[in-house]
Amino acid sequence: MERLFAALNPSILVRRGDIIFTFALIAVLVILILPMPTWLLDIALALSITLSIIILVTALFIEQPLEFNSFPMVLLVATIFRLSLNVASTRLILSNGHEGPAAAGHIIYAFGRFIMGGNFVIGLIIFSILLIINFMVITKGSGRIAEVSARFSLDALPGKQMAIDADLAAGALTDQQAKVRRKMVEDESNFYGAMDGAAKFVRGDAVAGLLITFINIIGGILIGVLQQGISLSDAAASYTFLTVGDGLVSQIPGLIVSVAAGMIVSKGSTQGSADKALFQQLSAHPTALGICSFLLFVFALIPGIPFFPFAIIATAVSGLAWFSYEKIQAQKDTATAPSKKADSATSTASQLPGKESISGIDMVRIELSYNLLPLLNRNDGVKITDQIKNIREQLGIELGFVLPAVRMQDNMDLEDNHYSIKIKEIEAGSGKVCPDKYLAMSPNGEDIPFPGEVTTEPAFGLPAKWIAGSQKDAAEHKGFTVVDPATVITTHMIELVKENISELITFADVQKLIDGLNESHRKLVNDMVPSQVSMGTIQRILQNLLDEKISIRDLPTILEAVSESGLGAKSITALTEFVRSRLGRQITHSFAQNNVLNVVMLSSEWESEFASSIVGDYNSARELAMAPSQLQKFIKKSNDLLNRSDVAIHHPVIVTSSNIRPFVQTVIDKLGPRTPVLSQNEIHHKVSIETLGEI
Repeated sequence: MERLFAALNPSILVRRGDIIFTFALIAVLVILILPMPTWLLDIALALSITLSIIILVTALFIEQPLEFNSFPMVLLVATIFRLSLNVASTRLILSNGHEGPAAAGHIIYAFGRFIMGGNFVIGLIIFSILLIINFMVITKGSGRIAEVSARFSLDALPGKQMAIDADLAAGALTDQQAKVRRKMVEDESNFYGAMDGAAKFVRGDAVAGLLITFINIIGGILIGVLQQGISLSDAAASYTFLTVGDGLVSQIPGLIVSVAAGMIVSKGSTQGSADKALFQQLSAHPTALGICSFLLFVFALIPGIPFFPFAIIATAVSGLAWFSYEKIQAQKDTATAPSKKADSATSTASQLPGKESISGIDMVRIELSYNLLPLLNRNDGVKITDQIKNIREQLGIELGFVLPAVRMQDNMDLEDNHYSIKIKEIEAGSGKVCPDKYLAMSPNGEDIPFPGEVTTEPAFGLPAKWIAGSQKDAAEHKGFTVVDPATVITTHMIELVKENISELITFADVQKLIDGLNESHRKLVNDMVPSQVSMGTIQRILQNLLDEKISIRDLPTILEAVSESGLGAKSITALTEFVRSRLGRQITHSFAQNNVLNVVMLSSEWESEFASSIVGDYNSARELAMAPSQLQKFIKKSNDLLNRSDVAIHHPVIVTSSNIRPFVQTVIDKLGPRTPVLSQNEIHHKVSIETLGEI
């Protein structure tokens, strides 16, 4: 006995569930072949009814359809089980039906006697009604819902995946959360697809029940009259009684499972279990319940209609309406109290503007033509969203500022293969890509010996050509740079972002950066703001640094420099130059190559020319008032020197005095790709200087 209880231990049954399930399916198949004693058939029929009730109750209590994502498989197993029992009961009815009403077991006999009341005609009518309800109403409706849900779920799959990838790229989701969300989307699509097929099982089960009943009645009468020698009336009564009883035993569990299937597929996006969702939504409108109660009282008062049934129900509905009204009022009172307390906190918090305050404006947005949307979810190569995530991390490390959320969406107005990159809703750049090809670029300007569409790389203006994927390896072997369309778009985006990054750091971003400092540095900010400088001034300084690609990761040093210069320097430009001098080691390191800084010097004549052309005091707003002819002359000389092959190959920086550095940088920027301009105060003393020329 102890061994028996040990074998029935639930933990052992759970561990050996695969073996038990396998033997159960084999037993179902055996039922189709071997005859079954009546006592075992009774147990199996009771098990079938139990299984159907468990399925229905489980469907009622789940809060989301995916909580019962094994339902299609359970439905298949339950259907096969019922059909195998139909075969077993048919064998008993046809072979032993002449022996009496208990020839096929006590459960079939009990169902026939209880529901039919001894009259097989009544049983046939009830069986037909149940069959019509199951076949024409429940299974047809749930099958249609499953079909539509499967199609809509499949159609919405790319959009849902794109939304997840966009949230991941924007930093709203972690990698793990994105994986979970993707798995849920995939499971949902698979579930509704499986339910679409499983609905056919339910429908087929109802049809099979009708055919089996017809065959049993005709076959039973023929066997009883021709083989057993009983009269036609006795054969019709006996075999019809058993067949209808068998049909009822199989159709009632089938009807229960059909209701469960309908409950699951019709649940859709409704949150919560069926009972909670039903009562919460019906009781959410007490006015509707009150009107219903009034109409029921009117029905009760109509002559000839029973008064008490309608009056009792009307009273119950009116009580439910009053209870719902009181509950809604209590919820409103509870919600109003804390909102009044939060008014002052809300008004204070609203003084700190952030990205959310720019209502409806995307800081960075990539718009794609419709045929480019597959680039967001392609399986070959790296997705755009994954690249943007890496770009945001790279910018955070490189410049100390995390790129705001990048929104990606389709734009039906764009021509095929075109994209647009917008910064603060204004187009900063656009381009064209071939989604099924690769872009081969020639850094040295040489011809690309492969067939394809000639173009220009949008980020750096390099000569390029769109080539077939089969030529990718050969092009790389010849030394050409080959990238996929997604990389073309993201590379273009990051260059545009770097050009406009000073516009992307907002007041809220500065506040967030400062809040991330340790306590000692936050104390420095509290002592400095607003007595020496305002938070807006700090924002402008950080914008100036980012505008020239100077990293703001070393925020403590920047704040210390602002604090030191705040009492003397008053203009934003002067404060920025002082901060740059304190960041000299960092700036020099970012432009030096192997501890060698290649420089182009500014001649003393041009130093004097710039210095004499500056209008305004060093600590106030200053402007460059150089004659246009002199500006053109300076631009030409600079362009000639910087484009010389022996100079350009070393990517030099221009060195000037700190007094004129920002103005020289402004003029140099007109030449095209930015050449950094450093002041003599920013060059670290431990770096070697290699002078390549003089302007």
